[in-house]
Amino acid sequence: MPSNQNPLGALPARFRRQRVLIVGCGDIGIRVARGLKGHCRVLALTSSATRLPDLRSQSVVPLLGNLDRPRTLSRLAGLATRVVYLAPPPSQGWGDPRVLALVRALRKRAVPTKFVYGSTSGVYGDCDGAWVDETRTVRAGTPRAVRRVDAESQVRFFGRSASVSAQILRIPGIYAPDREGGTPRERLQKGTPVLRAEDDVYTNHIHSDDLARACIATLWKGKPHRVYNVSDDSDLKMGDYFDLAADLYQLPKPPRVARDSAQEQLPVMLLSFMSESRRLVNQRMKQELGLRLRYPTVLDGLR
Repeated sequence: MPSNQNPLGALPARFRRQRVLIVGCGDIGIRVARGLKGHCRVLALTSSATRLPDLRSQSVVPLLGNLDRPRTLSRLAGLATRVVYLAPPPSQGWGDPRVLALVRALRKRAVPTKFVYGSTSGVYGDCDGAWVDETRTVRAGTPRAVRRVDAESQVRFFGRSASVSAQILRIPGIYAPDREGGTPRERLQKGTPVLRAEDDVYTNHIHSDDLARACIATLWKGKPHRVYNVSDDSDLKMGDYFDLAADLYQLPKPPRVARDSAQEQLPVMLLSFMSESRRLVNQRMKQELGLRLRYPTVLDGLR
């Protein structure tokens, strides 16, 4: 039976000789490191010297380097046999020079056998509430999603040109009660409006722990050059999600407004999430990665 600590149970002995590099070792990266503890050597790239003690306390070997300063990445060449990339793109521009800087550094010596890239489901754009599997053509509708599409292209090229088994995880909204800003509580307390039912959009979610477990499963079971939707089984519109959370927290449900009114009341970033509607199909994740969700719905995860 799989262990409670790792979605793969007892890993083969050869995996314990692996060196996994986590790039972007924030909340999810730390959860991945915890799941790998005792199974292999975990390294993490950080640009902050102040994070070194914290990473070491998690049994992670920290490596100083900055994705925005490519010369600082040269020491990464040949160090890792597998890579999990969870760093975001820059906040401006139409591409992702950070991914390019890393893969250039990795090419200088023996390349990793696996490269798992954490992308976003936003690359699909607005799908009018349709069910979306990994074969759907991307149609990014926001600058940040366009940057992710560029990063995905670079990962694919790296995989095929360097004979690296590359996987792309398309990730929706991440939540967890023990994650900073990881629940709707603060927004509910502010009384931020949501769209009325006739204007509302479908939204997708994944619990932080299940996302970390998906990253680990992909490191071992992911098929070469494969895309995976990493989402739970929830089938909810955004307003219903906040209503559900309000009931759980015993807080007032958010006011409902028409889309025209929302454009006058809400910030641009929040409106961008309200302009896209899709439902992610997660069967490939379950069948190929063998991942059994610990939190199949947001009700399970929030409760």
